[in-house]
Amino acid sequence: MYAIVDIAGQQFKVAKDQKLFVHRLEVEEGKKVSFDKVLLIDTGSKISVGNPVVKGATVDAKVISHMKGDKVLVFKKKRRKGYQKLNGHRQYMTQIQIEGISEKGATAKKETAASKKEEAPAAKKPAAKAAPKAAAEKKPAAEKKPAAKAAPKAAAETKAAPKAAAEKKPAAKKPAAKTASKASTEKKPAAKKPAAKAAPKK
Repeated sequence: MYAIVDIAGQQFKVAKDQKLFVHRLEVEEGKKVSFDKVLLIDTGSKISVGNPVVKGATVDAKVISHMKGDKVLVFKKKRRKGYQKLNGHRQYMTQIQIEGISEKGATAKKETAASKKEEAPAAKKPAAKAAPKAAAEKKPAAEKKPAAKAAPKAAAETKAAPKAAAEKKPAAKKPAAKTASKASTEKKPAAKKPAAKAAPKK
């Protein structure tokens, strides 16, 4: 089991009974300190990732000693200028030992997820009750069907009307057809005879 925790602005991967050096903490030697900025917890069977931190999760540690880190040399030089400078620095540090990792936030997340699943079906039930109401509102539309039954009668009357019109139309068309044919036969010979007489004169 391990965790990734933010301690004094730095992130560390820690496990139980592990010793590490961090930036100087304002805690006396021998006292305990707790860190709540836990970014990730891995128990071996599951991984809890924070957003950005795991709620309720903490890492408990004990301050062993305050000390200074190794000396760091800072050397500056400018060639052909006769300039060079050497500085040293020792960082103030604190040595701590991890005593335990608490993942209360992981269990809290599970409870919230379970509660959300229980609330989701409860929210769906009102929608199921609203469906019968919608069906009840649609029933008046079904009561309008008698108007549709009256429509076939009107259609039958319209079908009978073309039949009556069809019976009357042949009587009116016969005289018109005969007169048109007689007029065409009488006009055709009269038009051809003058054309034949004009040809021999030329």
